[in-house]
Amino acid sequence: MNALFITGTDTEAGKTVLTTALAAYWQKYHPSRSLGIMKPIQSGEGDRQLYEQLFSLEQSSEEITPLYFQAPLAPPIAAAKENRHVDLAVVWQAFNSLSARRDFILVEALGGLGSPITEELTVADLAGEWRLPTVLVVPVKLGAISHTVANVALAKQLKVNLRGIVLNCTQPRTDEEIQDLTPKELIQSLTNIPVCGCLPYLNNSQDLDKLAQVASDLDLEILLKN
Repeated sequence: MNALFITGTDTEAGKTVLTTALAAYWQKYHPSRSLGIMKPIQSGEGDRQLYEQLFSLEQSSEEITPLYFQAPLAPPIAAAKENRHVDLAVVWQAFNSLSARRDFILVEALGGLGSPITEELTVADLAGEWRLPTVLVVPVKLGAISHTVANVALAKQLKVNLRGIVLNCTQPRTDEEIQDLTPKELIQSLTNIPVCGCLPYLNNSQDLDKLAQVASDLDLEILLKN
């Protein structure tokens, strides 16, 4: 499938940073190949507006975010406040339409793999049922190892095509801190999933040249293969 589903261990893990980094890399080094970006469901202001600001995607707001709710809450709760429901058929149709017109699509999830998207389904359910190649973003912090193991276990249970893990520094970290808090070899041994690199802390997360540079340091052969 010509897509990558970007999820995380939790909210604020760094999904948006990875998405923007991969988009910046793609547009800089593959300008002849068309890219699409989707945030299938968004609650509150945020990522859709950022993508429209940073990239020339030639996509409408509805093509970027097929389902949008005003309240910054879990989708089933945000939808209920507007007397609406989370219609995943709308999202699936938008994804298929965009996929037919683009060489590659970056799909940023909301929350973590265990986050609810309806009353019955989580992000992991969606990734598994739609058979989307997936990357898990893990913030470099205390507890990251156990959170990673738990999320990978959920992914395997729901048959998510989990290609790799990307570590992300949500604050400045030394190499020693990264190794102590998120040891690559231990995480790979516990999960049997490759760690594709670590994103450094970025003072300016909207610098496209810097974003493309940090993306180039990841194992993109795993993440961006069709």
